[in-house]
Amino acid sequence: MVFNFPQNGNCQEVNDFYNKLFKEIPDLIFEFVIAPDNTYLFPLVSKSVDNFFELSSEHFSDSDKLLIYDRVFEADRLPFFESLVQARKNLTEWDFEFRVLLPEKGLRWLKVSSKPELYPDGSIAFYGRISDITNLKEQEIKLKVYEERFKFAQEASTSGVWDWDLRTNKVFYSSQSMKILDLISLDVFDSPERWDEIVHPDDLEKYYSDIQDHFENRTPFYENYHRVLTSTGKYRWILDRGKVIERDINEKPLRVIGTHTDISSQKEKELELVKTMELYSKQNSRLLNFSHIVSHNLNTQAGNIKSILDLIDADDTADSNKEMLSYLRMVSDDLNETILNLTQIVQIQSNANTPMSSLDLNVYLNKTLALIRDLKSENRVTIINEIPEGVTVDFNPAYLESVLLNFTTNAIKYSNPDRPIVIKYTFSLEDGTKTLSISDNGLGIDLKKYGDSLFGMYKTFHNHKEAHGLGLYITKNQIESMKGTVSVESEVGVGSTFKITFNNSLND
Repeated sequence: MVFNFPQNGNCQEVNDFYNKLFKEIPDLIFEFVIAPDNTYLFPLVSKSVDNFFELSSEHFSDSDKLLIYDRVFEADRLPFFESLVQARKNLTEWDFEFRVLLPEKGLRWLKVSSKPELYPDGSIAFYGRISDITNLKEQEIKLKVYEERFKFAQEASTSGVWDWDLRTNKVFYSSQSMKILDLISLDVFDSPERWDEIVHPDDLEKYYSDIQDHFENRTPFYENYHRVLTSTGKYRWILDRGKVIERDINEKPLRVIGTHTDISSQKEKELELVKTMELYSKQNSRLLNFSHIVSHNLNTQAGNIKSILDLIDADDTADSNKEMLSYLRMVSDDLNETILNLTQIVQIQSNANTPMSSLDLNVYLNKTLALIRDLKSENRVTIINEIPEGVTVDFNPAYLESVLLNFTTNAIKYSNPDRPIVIKYTFSLEDGTKTLSISDNGLGIDLKKYGDSLFGMYKTFHNHKEAHGLGLYITKNQIESMKGTVSVESEVGVGSTFKITFNNSLND
């Protein structure tokens, strides 16, 4: 639009035009001059000044500059003044947002936008406008508050937000989702297929099934617990929830939104609780077994002692007493052995702080073989040691000696009389843990028949005169007290392999 103003000095018409124009402009239009002597002049101030400062245009003079300055909110006065000084010094645009505290309207947000101009006499004039941005500022503050609340809610709930557009096959991940995956940039995680790749293999089938059920409207929303592989190489448990919010005319999903929630801590507690319950179950089973042994064996032997004493009372002859006393000695010895065995079991199960050390497996195996040197020579035993030099395990020294001795003597005790005895010791790393296997070519055990009771107290599986059924029970308790595990593979007539898994990795 082009304005054609009257020529030849018709100033009144020009002034009338500007007056009408200024009345229609809601902003405060001004010309502000700073003289070389630092006095302030206001050649032009639109009448809307009353709405902005609740002052008349007559107050805009050098003498009233402090009155104007006092209208500026106290916390903004210094920044307001510094911004003006910088604009004057550098002859740059003066753009600044500030608050004013007015007698009637109270606190208002204003924005000054002005361009400086240097006059020949050294004065600097600012031409510009002041806008009331209170409503805009309030909306910005509200939006910021909402954003901060949303951000806080996300961080506090450990939940991340994702938004999957199936038309473009692109997914938006919030910063919290990135944090859950330990990712810095989405450049390496730009498609849903990448998510499929990091879900734990054991969880994939259920993961796909739950998504498909929701996509096909069989469930009102998608929900799945699974493990994801983070950028650090570790798995983390998450609760993944989602809902289709847009479908095409054929009910095919077009857009899905959802959340990821880090539940690793909760899941670890659940798994720990399961382990604790299993431990309690095992302990209860042991307690019942122990109480049964105590009740049965001690009562039986105590009854035998009473019966012998009753016979002595009934037939008090020298020959009878001598015979009964020999029986009493046998029963007493059996009772003493039973009490010693039960005491050892109690000590193993009750001592939670059994000391552990880093032990050289070959050193302790050689000690064991030295102890049974005569037994080994007498029975023509061939030892095959495939344990690498320098292999160590964390274990109690006395327990390790006992474990190796028990498995080795058992291999000799239950050997096949029709062939030479061969005992083989091998070491391996299985699932990141150290494992020792002790194999023999002995009689073997029918695991289908005796597998459930193999490590039970007073359980025997061969008619051997020295079998008491306590060796494997005590050995298993010693291994488990060191947080290890023991398992067996066996075939009747072929032999057995006992596998000890220690509670430390190869790199410990």
